[in-house]
Amino acid sequence: GGGQTGGPQPPSARQMGGGAIMLGGLVLLAWLASGFFIVDPQFRGVVLQFGKYRSTATEGLNWRVPYPIQTHELVNVSQVRNVEVGFTESGTAKRRNTKESLVLTDDENIIDIQFVVQYEIRDPLEFLFNNKNAEDAVKQVAETAIREIVGKSKMDVVLSEGRGKVADDTQKLMQEILDRYKSGIGVRRVNLQAAQAPEEVKAAFDDAVKAGQDRERLKNEGEAYANDVLPK
Repeated sequence: GGGQTGGPQPPSARQMGGGAIMLGGLVLLAWLASGFFIVDPQFRGVVLQFGKYRSTATEGLNWRVPYPIQTHELVNVSQVRNVEVGFTESGTAKRRNTKESLVLTDDENIIDIQFVVQYEIRDPLEFLFNNKNAEDAVKQVAETAIREIVGKSKMDVVLSEGRGKVADDTQKLMQEILDRYKSGIGVRRVNLQAAQAPEEVKAAFDDAVKAGQDRERLKNEGEAYANDVLPK
């Protein structure tokens, strides 16, 4: 027959339309599937809609409306984080940071304090929305709290039997400040690593402490001698 020509025929409009619909369906399914996410047991998921809080996702498989309508942030609520105050890392060693470590006591003496703050995330929503840099915030609050607590204490107390109370009071004050700012951060512990006279006067301070100990020793020896001689 004379009317037909050989070779493949171009797809019809119906075929092209069907292919476009199928491709669009696959794209839509892929887009919807991108909304699935998994929250591990130690995490909480915060779902945001156009940057604003929408819901909190718990452990397991979750789904949200895909980007750009909704996004999610995973926050580790079981991790214990550390912030060091009064010293900084220098390679494998730690060196004193006098800008942070020197604190004035109630009796107008300067002491050198280094301590570590252990904290965790208690409220993922507050943590995400109310903190620009959580570690810096905790460090600044720690410095503020230790200066206030030590500033109400005598030097001898801070350097001896009062160290535990200083740590406990600092932790309590830090938590009050962080709660006031709705930071979502909980302070687990404050560990005093060192509390001593500044290095520049440490030798003289040690001499003064030793002199005081010698005085108490000689006083006790004198009382013991008196208790032995007087009855005789």
